[in-house]
Amino acid sequence: MKVLFTSLAHHTHYYPLVPLAWALRTAGHEVRIASQPELTDVITGTGLTAVPVEWSLGDIEDLGLLGRLHDEASAHVQGFDYAARGDHPWTWEELLALENIMVPTLYGALNNDTMVDALVGFARSWQPDLVVWETFTLAGAVAARVTGAAHCRLVSGPDIGVRARKEFLRLAAGQEPEHREDPTAEWLERTLRRLGCDTGFDEDMVTGQWTVNTTPPSTQLALGLPSVQVRHVAYNGPSVVPDWLRADPGRSRVCVTLGSSASDVGVDLTGLLAGLADLDAEIVATVDEETRRAARHLPDNVRLVDFVPLNDLLPTCAAVVHHGGVGTKATAELHAVPQLILAFGWDTEVMGRGLEDIGAGICVPSADLSPDVLRKHVQRLITEPSFADGARRLQEELLAAPSPNEVVPVLERLVAEHRGHPGPVPAQHGTSGSADRR
Repeated sequence: MKVLFTSLAHHTHYYPLVPLAWALRTAGHEVRIASQPELTDVITGTGLTAVPVEWSLGDIEDLGLLGRLHDEASAHVQGFDYAARGDHPWTWEELLALENIMVPTLYGALNNDTMVDALVGFARSWQPDLVVWETFTLAGAVAARVTGAAHCRLVSGPDIGVRARKEFLRLAAGQEPEHREDPTAEWLERTLRRLGCDTGFDEDMVTGQWTVNTTPPSTQLALGLPSVQVRHVAYNGPSVVPDWLRADPGRSRVCVTLGSSASDVGVDLTGLLAGLADLDAEIVATVDEETRRAARHLPDNVRLVDFVPLNDLLPTCAAVVHHGGVGTKATAELHAVPQLILAFGWDTEVMGRGLEDIGAGICVPSADLSPDVLRKHVQRLITEPSFADGARRLQEELLAAPSPNEVVPVLERLVAEHRGHPGPVPAQHGTSGSADRR
């Protein structure tokens, strides 16, 4: 069969798709990866075939105003209480405001008409049997609906958007009919009609006909969606193992990595590292070149590096401190490494609190972080056995899940059942766990 993957043009969104794409390819299926041109070299660097789809701002005249509105919207979306741990549950007004902001500034902006038209144009010419789309590229669901392809959503982190959406729909049902505004449905319905698709909108345009989930079952939100569980397989991009990593440091090793998000987290990394000076551990911090040049008077136990493949570094570590990147979290789970997550918004608090509930890590809001706080929690992670025990439980969950190669027959069956029949998947066609592997 022909399988089309769609991804936002950022490697952190694309890399979780690679193992499944290769599993399908080595099983004999044709695979294409569609994204904006900025990702083309990354895609071809993974040995897969890229389909560049253009993205345009169109006829927007005031780009400065657009930028300011986008920044304000991003702050609202990122700061929304997705963990729902406040003094009151979500209200209809809060969730409607979230929808009204996310559709034009996030989902609609990332999947604008130019991008959707280019993707649908390719899908019409290539005629995929299956479209696999990551959470932010709803254009994949549109292309599948227009062409009659089966489609699924690949989830590699907490499914906070769909959880908020389900609560939005529940509260909407209690509103007077004239007040049941639904920005997501209206946008996607309008898009489908514009493309000449008369089947209309339903919720699988947001959730996928089924979900492929790479996160451990115990960390997943209870959403009742048809799902196929698959094991996370670490992919770090082009990598070289450095010589120093082969040597035993003679003490515990701790990885500190904030990806490209140090400014988002809002921390002084150099100051934090200085606070770990008297910790009996080797600290390996992955930082960009600018940070390395600016770093002065770091402790002797700190090693600054630009990049080390986490799949090779983390097995040597007793703990990892990170910003909530899904790739970092998943790789730590795969190698049973206790985690300290710096929660700075979006899904990071949900992710961090989930690890605390399981006993595999600690969550610290970035606003509460200081050198002393960091040192105290890292010390706990590397000395208290309960964290290592919790991390091993997560590892066992992951290793018990089927590999990408093993779920290919499941996907083949689902595609045979749903290709050419757009609409919701009946519940019996997918559940998490072993039922999906029959």
